[in-house]
This record gives sequence, C-alpha cells and structure tokens, in this order.
Amino acid sequence: MTILITGARGKVGQAIINRLHSAGHSVRAASANPAELTVPAGVEVAELRLDRPDTFETALHGIGQVFLYPEPAGIDAFIKTAQAAGVAHLVLLSSSSVLSPDAESDPLAGHSLKVEQALAASGLTCTFLRPDAFASNALGWAYFIGQNLPIQLAYPDADIAPIHPDDIADIAVEALTGTALTGRAITLTGAHALTFREQLAVLSDVLDRDIPVEQITHAEAEQQMGRYMPAPMVGSLLALWRAASAGPATIADTTETLLGTPARTFTQWARENAAAFTPR
Repeated sequence: MTILITGARGKVGQAIINRLHSAGHSVRAASANPAELTVPAGVEVAELRLDRPDTFETALHGIGQVFLYPEPAGIDAFIKTAQAAGVAHLVLLSSSSVLSPDAESDPLAGHSLKVEQALAASGLTCTFLRPDAFASNALGWAYFIGQNLPIQLAYPDADIAPIHPDDIADIAVEALTGTALTGRAITLTGAHALTFREQLAVLSDVLDRDIPVEQITHAEAEQQMGRYMPAPMVGSLLALWRAASAGPATIADTTETLLGTPARTFTQWARENAAAFTPR
C-alpha cells in the first residue's frame, strides 16, 4: 500500500520521500500547499492540513502507513479517519522534550506530547521518533554570521548532541519499511555532544571566518527572542538551554545503534550548508 508523508515541504519529509521513491515504494506527499511541492515523477501529491479534518479523508484513502508531523489541533479526527481508512502503522516525528518532567505544561513539549498521548490511546500501531536538537537549528545564526555580527547567547555552553536531519530521515525510512523499530518510542541524538560555543567554532573553521560569541543575560535573551516568537516558547527554550549548561549531553540512539551506519556529524552538516552563512 501507499505511504503518506506529511510535512512534505520540510527537509526531513523531502528526504524521506526521495528515499522511499528510490527504493520503489508507492508514496503520497501531503502538504497544506500541494501545488508548491517538488517531488520525483511518480509520487502522488495531496492536500493535507493537519488542523483541517475536511482534508483528511482524501489524503488518507488507500494509505497503509503514515509519517506524521505532530499537530494536536486535529489529531482526534485524524486518528478516526486513519482507522476508517485502514492505516496499519503511523510513525510520528515527536520530540525528546516530551520526556521532561513538566512536559504537559511546557509549550514546546506539550505540542508533541498531546499527539503521542492521543495516538497511544488509539489502538493504532505507532512508532514515536523523538529527536533532540536538530543540527539545522544552527541556521538561526545564519543572518548574523552572514552580516559579520556577533552571536549573542545567554547560555553559550549549553551542551547538546545535535542530530543531522538526514539521520532522522534514514531512521524514519527504516521505521516505515522494516519491523525492528515498529511500536517503539525512540530518543534520537547525534553521536557527539557539542556546546553552542563549540558548534560556532566548527562553523568558524568550515567558513574560515571568525565568529565572535558574546554572552548576554537571560533577560536580554528574553527580550531579543521575544521579537519573533511567543513569550511561553522563549521561556521554554531558555529553560532548556540553562539546564543543558549544567552537564554533558546524553547520547541516545543514533543511526549507529539503530541502523549500523555511522551518524553524520555536525561538521558534515556545516560543510553541506556553508552557503547559508555567506553574506547576501
């Protein structure tokens, strides 16, 4: 049967589509704006808005498995439609934040946790992929680096183990096409822990440019970040980074432990995306 990939415009979704299609699987790419999708020849496209139940039935018709991005707004209706369509397995791109003690009240963790809880109660066979920080989060520094501006951080020594998005895609494909990961909840990281300061040092080396780092106060960071994201989300991120400054990051499952292939490094990601940090 056909595999439905939601979030098909995202980097992870695109990578999954390309891998499945190359391996000969029947794939349907779903997006809120399907006309804007670029997919390989032979891949179906469908409109799917995860907060719009009226788009679910057509997108799920004939689908055996789903790669799902978390959206709590329509999850109950999505589950009912998936059950009616005969979907056998869902692979959810969740988040490691759901493991935090205050996940239910945390605005970042709560988003994914609500979807996990609904799926767990549904009776459907589900696999939860819980990546920690994406290596691509470093693109948030791209403008400042491109303009030769210092990177200002409240917690420059927050220690994380960033995972390459292509590693997530490889693991998701295995979850969708194999059986070893079916029904599991798996926390994913990269193979190596790096502080923000160390990530910036890698970028500095790759770009062959000095990238100054300036430590600012928690309050200053709140003010800066509050210009482009809601206050609850700012508070959640800063609390996460403050906690991550207290000790070394935990290395969880990687492509090495799950697939037997070496995990891609942050340095590899930086080299692949160096153009994003150049002046424009």
